[in-house]
Amino acid sequence: MGRQRSERRETEPPPEIAVIGDLTEHEADVCDKLLAVPVGGECTLYFNSPGGSSYSAISMLALLVLRNLQATGIVTGECSSAAIWPLAACRRRIVTRYSVLLFHPMRWQSEESVQLPEAREWTRHFIQLEQDMDQLLAEFLGLAPERLATWMTPGRYVSGREFAEAGLAELIDLPQQLH
Repeated sequence: MGRQRSERRETEPPPEIAVIGDLTEHEADVCDKLLAVPVGGECTLYFNSPGGSSYSAISMLALLVLRNLQATGIVTGECSSAAIWPLAACRRRIVTRYSVLLFHPMRWQSEESVQLPEAREWTRHFIQLEQDMDQLLAEFLGLAPERLATWMTPGRYVSGREFAEAGLAELIDLPQQLH
């Protein structure tokens, strides 16, 4: 009976995980689903996200890498801002000509009232975090930092076709529905 279960698992398709909406709002759900994939296992991530917190992005990237997940990332709509980091950690990336990726510098957002010493520390941290994250993204995408910089500043929408032409993903056509 144990053997039948393992054979059944081997024939089951890899788990499919939707990365939809703001990463920050859906981080717990996506991370729970990633943790349910066995270490070294396969999964498919479907992206339609405008981004979210840089920390959420790094957390998802770290889970994919540290658990050695054999992830396929498919951009079904938008994969922008912070959502690009977990996509970059996918072993295989797929886009359509309708896919859109917005690259831009990190945005500093604070809705809290902070004192000047804390603001200075946040500024120091923010500058270092932005540099480190840009370097990490360039490494995971296998993209020259100079090329990434042209997409990041001042911020650029990159089409699925352009992303694929840069060698960063496979471009697939959406099949025509037959009537």
